[in-house]
Amino acid sequence: MSKHQLIVTLLGTDKSGILSEIATAVSQAQCNILDSRQAVYGREFSLTMIIEGTQSAITKAECTLPAIIQRLDLLSMMKRTSHHEKQNLAHLFNVEFSGEDAAGLIQSVTGFFAEREAMISAFRQRTYRESGHDVMRCKFVVSLPTSENFEQLESDLMALFASLNVTGKVVDKQKKDPNEHTTSW
Repeated sequence: MSKHQLIVTLLGTDKSGILSEIATAVSQAQCNILDSRQAVYGREFSLTMIIEGTQSAITKAECTLPAIIQRLDLLSMMKRTSHHEKQNLAHLFNVEFSGEDAAGLIQSVTGFFAEREAMISAFRQRTYRESGHDVMRCKFVVSLPTSENFEQLESDLMALFASLNVTGKVVDKQKKDPNEHTTSW
C-alpha cells in the first residue's frame, strides 16, 4: 500500500495542549508524524509538520483537522506532498555576522547561500542601538551540499562579509567552537 504525505502548518496564540490535540487527531486518522518544527514568538507560535498515511488516512486527516484547528482558533494551511526526506544533517554549520544595520545585508548573505544550493534551516536576527547606531546581529544554521568545499566557502563568505562591512564567522557544528557561549542572545 502506497504512503501519502500531507504538510500541515499552524499559526496562533500559544497555549497548553495544542500539540497534544493535533497529535491525537493525526493518530486517530491513522497517520504518523514524520517530522515537525515548532517555534514560539512571544505569545504566538507556529507549527509545521509532515504526516504520512494511506490515501484514505490522509483524506481523513484533511477532513478532521480543520474542525479542531478552527476550535483552537488557529490559522492553517495543508498541502499534499510526497517523497519527504529528512534534512541532510551531515554538513551543518553555524554562520554568524554582525555590524551596522543596512538595507540589503540579509539579502546578500542569503543570496550567497542560495547560489551554492545550501539550505538555511534556522535564522535569527536581532537589531539594537549601540553608540548611536542601529546594529544588527544575525545567525543562520546552514546545511551545505556534500560537493561544497568548506574552506573555499568560508574564504568566499569572509570576503563577502568584508565587502558588506560586517564581521562574522562560520563554525562546523560537528566541531565544538571553544569560544562559543552557551547563553542565548
